[in-house]
Amino acid sequence: MSPDIVKHNTKPSLRAMPPIERFTPITPHMAISPTVSVVVPAMNEAENLPHVFATLPQWIDEIVLVDGNSVDDTVAVAKRLRPNVRIVNQTGKGKGNALAAGFAACTGDIIVMIDADGSTDGREIIQFVGALVTGADFVKGSRYASGGGSDDLTFNRKLGNKVLTGLVNRIYGTSYSDLCYGYNAFWARHLDVLNLDCDGFEVETLMNIRAAKAGLKVHEVPSHERNRIHGESNLHAVRDGLRVLRTIIREWRSDPTATALEPAAATPAADQGAA
Repeated sequence: MSPDIVKHNTKPSLRAMPPIERFTPITPHMAISPTVSVVVPAMNEAENLPHVFATLPQWIDEIVLVDGNSVDDTVAVAKRLRPNVRIVNQTGKGKGNALAAGFAACTGDIIVMIDADGSTDGREIIQFVGALVTGADFVKGSRYASGGGSDDLTFNRKLGNKVLTGLVNRIYGTSYSDLCYGYNAFWARHLDVLNLDCDGFEVETLMNIRAAKAGLKVHEVPSHERNRIHGESNLHAVRDGLRVLRTIIREWRSDPTATALEPAAATPAADQGAA
């Protein structure tokens, strides 16, 4: 691990690496110094949590479970599986509200959001973290990227996602392949520009739009969506699709001159604490 050389006033200087004890081994070939928080919004997911938590890597630093007033044993199961889990009791309603509460409670440098129904695989977190520590500001999971996929996308959801993704790409000059997917990760320092102020499933779209508007460097990684293991989804394609569309229009109206933005300059990996 050698420090990154940075040019300043034409004279090279050395940028100090974090001390070796700050690094957490992830693979035999990769270690990171940033801490990682995983936010899991959950409502009546007691049956699914054993599977979800089993996929979460042991090297993550913090699990924040946001309980949406569950009437089953969601909280008790979470505490049994991970005694050090942080429980946040949601005071509002909806996924967007739950994520905002969870993000506010995180203490990690990196925040990862996953679902509690078993549809997202915690073993993929390494891809998200790897992209962040090598220069990305915001990392999107994509079911349409090479290596990704879905067992759960219906025709209506595919069509709606395609149309809405195309609309956002046209307005903001982005090249997103998957707009409405809930597996994302980002540096906690960008929470202010994401500024979540919505309640429902449109939260993923809002985050993607605001990341683009802020000029964040966004990277997509392939992700495979699985079917919910137990219970029924609260997602309704038409209703939530309309909420997403209204969100896109609202964000465009707040910045009607929106065009393709220059991405933020990539920060060297050594700055991010990758080795």
